[in-house]
Amino acid sequence: MSKKLNGTVIVTYRCNAKCTMCNRYKVPSKPEEEISIETIRKLPEMYFTNITGGEPFIREDLKDIVRELYKKSDRIVISTNGFFTDRIVDLCREFPQVGIRISIEGLEKTNNEIRGLDDGFNRGYTTLKTLVDMGMKDVGFGMTVQDKNASDLVPLYEISDELDMEFATASLHNSFYFVESNNIIKDRLAVAENFEKLVNRLLESNSPKKWFRAYFNHGLINYIFSQKRLLPCDMSFDTFFIDPYGDVMPCNGTKEKEVMGNLNEQSWDELWSSEAAENVRKKVRCCDRNCWMIGSVSPAMHKYIWKPAFWVIRHKFLRFFKKKKYSMFENKIVRDYRDGRVTKEQLDACSTCEACAAKK
Repeated sequence: MSKKLNGTVIVTYRCNAKCTMCNRYKVPSKPEEEISIETIRKLPEMYFTNITGGEPFIREDLKDIVRELYKKSDRIVISTNGFFTDRIVDLCREFPQVGIRISIEGLEKTNNEIRGLDDGFNRGYTTLKTLVDMGMKDVGFGMTVQDKNASDLVPLYEISDELDMEFATASLHNSFYFVESNNIIKDRLAVAENFEKLVNRLLESNSPKKWFRAYFNHGLINYIFSQKRLLPCDMSFDTFFIDPYGDVMPCNGTKEKEVMGNLNEQSWDELWSSEAAENVRKKVRCCDRNCWMIGSVSPAMHKYIWKPAFWVIRHKFLRFFKKKKYSMFENKIVRDYRDGRVTKEQLDACSTCEACAAKK
């Protein structure tokens, strides 16, 4: 390969959580079907690999998978609900350089209701604290923001800030991956207002990384108002997903599963340059999903760095010299919605939510 890729390995669709915005637990993979070490060995060189699920720590051979992936990848981050503390700690003792991102969907009551896990918040938070006390450097948590938990967004960021942890955000999406088609933000202005508060907290920090996170969250406001992506999507060109069945896909955001090839049956080079892969890339170029998820946005922010950089410079300049804070009303669509020039029904029709989207 002429260049390293960005990869996401979905090691299982089994999950012990029952999240309200994700029905994947209803359609789990079977252990005997799931991606093998032999197939992992066929993956290309990667500069970054995300291991996800389902719940990855359900796999009893996860340490073997991580060991193989470190032969291929410069950096690995595992996304988990943090419930299996002992397994996570055991893996991190062997691989102290690995990143861990624990999904926490709000403060205790809200998180447990959304994730359908009794004591889920305390288990996740205890795992985070344990990893920090172990001296793990690449630890953080992520939140999928929706109507029910938006008010917990800044309080959760403050917890992450106090613990010096990474804090990742997302919003509702519908796709084959989530086995969900009816996720939608009902009160866009209220949710956007909480994102606005977070953007300003991030811009107030002394961390350039957080300034760029502010841009990402600005993009989430744009996304929940059903607008076109702020940056091009290059999934399937320099980024890929592979599912438990060995199917290689451009991403996890498409309505139907788009398959470039199967790594159980093909070599990587054969798969990546196949006619099926080229057909998927043509679809990606015409995709109208307008996803704004970290898996596709992070590579785009690096590739088109001048766009987020200009936004960051402009907003830091405004803060330093004009004492002006970021406002969600910088987005024309938010002003139009506030002023009644665009209706909720019109925004819903542009959403990925099938219950609201206009039939095409």
